Amino acid sequence: MNDTVLQQSRDTAFLKGKARQIRIEILKMLTAAASGHTGGSLSSADIVAALYFYKMKHNPSDPSWQQRDRFILSKGHAAPLLYSALALCGYMETDNLCTLRKVGSNLQGHPCSKMVEGVEVSTGSLGQGLSIANGIALGLKLDKNPARVYCLLGDGETQEGQVWEAAMTAHHYGLDNLCAFVDLNGLQIDGPCEDVMKIEPVPDKWRAFGWNALEINGHDMAQITDALDEAEKSKGRPTVILARTVKGKGVSFFEGKVEYHGTPPTQDELNKALEELNKDGQ
Repeated sequence: MNDTVLQQSRDTAFLKGKARQIRIEILKMLTAAASGHTGGSLSSADIVAALYFYKMKHNPSDPSWQQRDRFILSKGHAAPLLYSALALCGYMETDNLCTLRKVGSNLQGHPCSKMVEGVEVSTGSLGQGLSIANGIALGLKLDKNPARVYCLLGDGETQEGQVWEAAMTAHHYGLDNLCAFVDLNGLQIDGPCEDVMKIEPVPDKWRAFGWNALEINGHDMAQITDALDEAEKSKGRPTVILARTVKGKGVSFFEGKVEYHGTPPTQDELNKALEELNKDGQ
């Protein structure tokens, strides 16, 4: 692997800066598309920044490198989050991001592995990502490949029964090379998760299924990196990092607003949001 291709660092300020850049690109591409999912893309930006710029082994110059760690975006509607991270890593030009959801663009509303380098699996049907991650993790073990698999789920997504079948399977096969994140921002398209279908107590559920369950503030970069380190050290069972987050995090007037689950910013909202984010970066 060419170490000059990608700067990886545990420095909190560096990672926060990457998360801020990811949020900026998310908002710009959603505004250009006038379509897409704002809230859940922003809420997971800190997690994805820590994965791509600290923990994961990957090489933008060789996306098919066999020793790479794999990332599965189970909540595929947050595609702008993944596209932004990939662009900032060098898998594509950032100028391409403004083509999101346009006719003829390779950046579809949900990630497509056939069209975008760095996208491991086409996702979007909620509840299926963890099952896919299980298969990849098991295959890596059978091949004696030391690479790890990371899977990001939404909290509303855990209302799907297949998630719990996958959770049971991962423990059964001792997939300690698998780490799942659950973005616990508390909101889904129809309202608060607890009103639609109660999911708490979330930690108890995962532990009952045999997982090493870690609870963190999903916007505290030190907690995220510490949890990733702990997950890598855990042996004999998979780890889930339960990240308490805020929907729309990073932009005050998007935060905690269910209406921005699947609503893009207007141009005026983008301008105000960029002012906030750029001020945070000073």
